[in-house]
Amino acid sequence: MSIAMDWREDRIGSAARGENPTVLAELQSGYAVIGDVQFLPGYCVLLGKDPNAKALAEMPRQERVQFLADVDLLATAVERACRATDPAFRRVNIDILGNADAFVHAHIWPRYEWEASELVWRPVWLYDLESWRNPATALGKQHSPLRTRITEELHSLAQTDAVRVTVE
Repeated sequence: MSIAMDWREDRIGSAARGENPTVLAELQSGYAVIGDVQFLPGYCVLLGKDPNAKALAEMPRQERVQFLADVDLLATAVERACRATDPAFRRVNIDILGNADAFVHAHIWPRYEWEASELVWRPVWLYDLESWRNPATALGKQHSPLRTRITEELHSLAQTDAVRVTVE
């Protein structure tokens, strides 16, 4: 008897196999995904394609620079989509940490004026644990319009992006 693995146990592999339901698009260096939690609507992550690369420094420079260029594409798509859908949108924060998940990935956090005053100027990681576990803000069908908007922006940007990292 075979037991199916939850896609969350292998986010990169499940994205490569087309089994990760959070994937927005495949970019040159990774998979753009919408976050499992949406207490800040539009939260996305870029997952690097190499599950063995534990840190940016472990990637060849060409791949590392391409990853950072793709982070910029995803951050721009999130910014455009969130600005168009919420007038309280402030900015985007980008975090590349790797403390909890030992594979290369970058967090794209939209920030809003409606955030609590004690949090709006602080890192997202200072939100209480309940924010990360609240079923009311878990990724769901209610996020479909924003998810679609981010995906459309990302595809548009990727099609016209002139930045390609190459070695001559």
